[in-house]
Amino acid sequence: MRKTLFAALSMLIMLLFTACGPTPPAAEKVPETPAETPSEKPAENTATAENTPAASNSKILVAFFSRAGDNYETGVIEKGNTKIMAEFIAEKTGADLFEIKPVTPYPEDYRQCTEVAKKELETNARPEIAAYPENLQNYDTIFLGFPIYWNSFPMIIYTFLEKQDFNGKTIIPFCTSAGTYMTGKESTIPEIAKGSKIREGLGIKGKDCQENPDAVREKVNAWLAGLGY
Repeated sequence: MRKTLFAALSMLIMLLFTACGPTPPAAEKVPETPAETPSEKPAENTATAENTPAASNSKILVAFFSRAGDNYETGVIEKGNTKIMAEFIAEKTGADLFEIKPVTPYPEDYRQCTEVAKKELETNARPEIAAYPENLQNYDTIFLGFPIYWNSFPMIIYTFLEKQDFNGKTIIPFCTSAGTYMTGKESTIPEIAKGSKIREGLGIKGKDCQENPDAVREKVNAWLAGLGY
């Protein structure tokens, strides 16, 4: 009798222990992969108007006339002073470059060049240009560069401005000369390029472009920063 009672009590205790113990874990449920929405898609490596390099969709043009050869202060140079300055501007802004080239090149000899330039000024000449930008209408801003000839810009600049439509465009002049100044003639540009407006220009001593280009680059960059570039 006692053995039967003890066995019954032992079975009761085992049943109570099992009921109060931890529940065996259920099989792990793998979450469903949510449907991919457009905002969750990884960005595709595509070129758009917003992320292409500035030079490829630029609305800025650096147009310049420059002359190499015999120079007043530095002797014979392989690259014109204004061209060096133009390249610094394009480098900083991502603009396109266009070199204004005359059909008849100016003499490489410095003295002869001054004589030709003086005659052009006295006769109000319009030297013929070899080629013009094919897509000037695509640009909103044109940086216009030139050396100073007889306290003015070369007459070929008049040709460039008169032969094209600059209506609604902003022109920003820059120049090289024996000094670090502009002549004031640049203020007449809107009268020549009808419908254009002008912003503050920069004059650089031509000699510095050859002998101290790093300093010229710094001046150009500071000027461009002041213009918002």
